[in-house]
Amino acid sequence: MRHLLDTTDLTLKEIDDLISLAEDIIENPDKYAEVCKRKKLATLFFEPSTRTRLSFEAAMMELGGNVLGFSEAASSSASKGESVEDTARMVSCYADIIAMRHPLEGAPRVAADKALVPIINAGDGGHAHPTQTLTDLLTIYREKGTFNNLTIGLCGDLKFGRTVHSLIKAMSRYKNVKFILISLKELSVPEYIKTDVLEPSGCEYMEVEQMEDVMPQLDILYMTRIQRERFFSEEEYLKHKDAFILDTNKLQSAKASLTIMHPLPRVNEISTAVDDDPRAKYFEQALNGKYIRMALIITLLKWGELL
Repeated sequence: MRHLLDTTDLTLKEIDDLISLAEDIIENPDKYAEVCKRKKLATLFFEPSTRTRLSFEAAMMELGGNVLGFSEAASSSASKGESVEDTARMVSCYADIIAMRHPLEGAPRVAADKALVPIINAGDGGHAHPTQTLTDLLTIYREKGTFNNLTIGLCGDLKFGRTVHSLIKAMSRYKNVKFILISLKELSVPEYIKTDVLEPSGCEYMEVEQMEDVMPQLDILYMTRIQRERFFSEEEYLKHKDAFILDTNKLQSAKASLTIMHPLPRVNEISTAVDDDPRAKYFEQALNGKYIRMALIITLLKWGELL
């Protein structure tokens, strides 16, 4: 049995296979309409979510399976003091696969130690969000046709942004990838990402505070919101929330082939006027999340000989 706790749990070949399967699902949806018939996905979301939870549920339903679970910790036995380990072991009795989101880093790994079915990390604190990264990879591949030779600008909250941390880990495994890290010093990428991921991989990277300075270089611009829920005070959040706003003026110097991405939800960091730009791909990115999660559910169930 295999779990997905971090994108690096997957080999590059396994990622390629997932993307190929997702593309086949896109092209031939009827072929997969009953692949998970009589199978159940449990969504254990101890932290609020819209896109991730609904895309998991839509993915399982489109595979012919069923969904059970909860969408906040208050509606689970965690409110009574039940441990993550006990919740995972108990839910394993009712479901064939589990998607878990938790505000504490490492919680899905703890759950995986006791679960009797595959666990998918649907986001743990500021640490990792591997299924969002797979969504991002599918989007990049469908837009660029490759993961090599790309310059990727990551903009916004790079300190607490688990989607950014996961994407750096994933893309640093490919050839000739350059990262441009666009953030305020207070929200810059954690030191461990530089020392443990970027530097050992040999990836070129630079840190800047103005997106306009580097816009012409970018093949991909990955915007992120300043996350209110990660700050310890409202004052600190308000101080940083409008630090980076992408509008049509800032895109004037960008490549015609630029791909604009965002894991969503958006607050005000991308002007709605940008939505009409053909380079804006964040809503297609959200749709890709359903397809890659369909591919992941099928693959993990097969690996666990549960399908």
